[in-house]
Amino acid sequence: MNGFYTLFHKELLRFWKVGLQSIFAPMIATLIYLFIFSHVLEERAQAYPGVTYPVFLIPGLLMMAMLQNSFANSSSSLIQSKISGSIVFVLLSPLSYMEVFVAYVLASIVRGLLVGAGIYLVILIFFDMPLQSLSWVFIFALIGNGFLGVLGVIAAIWAEKFDQLAAFQNFVILPLTFLSGVFYTIHSLPPFWENISRFNPFFYVIDGFRYGFFGISDVSPYFSLMIVGIGFLAVSWVTLRMLKIGYKLRQ
Repeated sequence: MNGFYTLFHKELLRFWKVGLQSIFAPMIATLIYLFIFSHVLEERAQAYPGVTYPVFLIPGLLMMAMLQNSFANSSSSLIQSKISGSIVFVLLSPLSYMEVFVAYVLASIVRGLLVGAGIYLVILIFFDMPLQSLSWVFIFALIGNGFLGVLGVIAAIWAEKFDQLAAFQNFVILPLTFLSGVFYTIHSLPPFWENISRFNPFFYVIDGFRYGFFGISDVSPYFSLMIVGIGFLAVSWVTLRMLKIGYKLRQ
């Protein structure tokens, strides 16, 4: 276990030493999103009865920031190790592929939660946020960050250079994130696009997370948890298989 804690500690230090970039920059970007959209649409949009649009927007932006940073943490760390050649020291160590997997994903979860907690604390200065169920908020924050942390590992293993990783993030992660109901409820969409949105796993992460604040959601939080849980287990199985066989790692 000492090897696992060493790798996990290294991953924590890696993003903490550049905290201005990895923690505070996403916080500022999210707050800018919030203030711009709330100013422009506050009088023109309302998602749930009795919930103003800026308050509705906050959980979605919180989760969006956490998901993107969780993905960025594991993917950037692993791709840098691959390109620099330092991944060989992890592969030659007595660490099991399960320990490597958990260390990368757990560090991603920690970074995502730190970003989310920081944004939430700042937002409380400006907005009165309801909180119906801390348990649902924490569960979806935890599994959502884990899901994206695992996807980050997959993307970094698959990618052979930074351009490919950037393409994965720009053409897969960003569209799925922005089209997941961050800025709207899917019931406000035309029927065709509402049905399309239901195939986006990120929608269930954000909808379940939002339920924890308002006690209202577009679908049942239990159903959302089931979908996200199945998705997390599926991508985790794929990742563990890739690590076990050394796919694009042992070259």
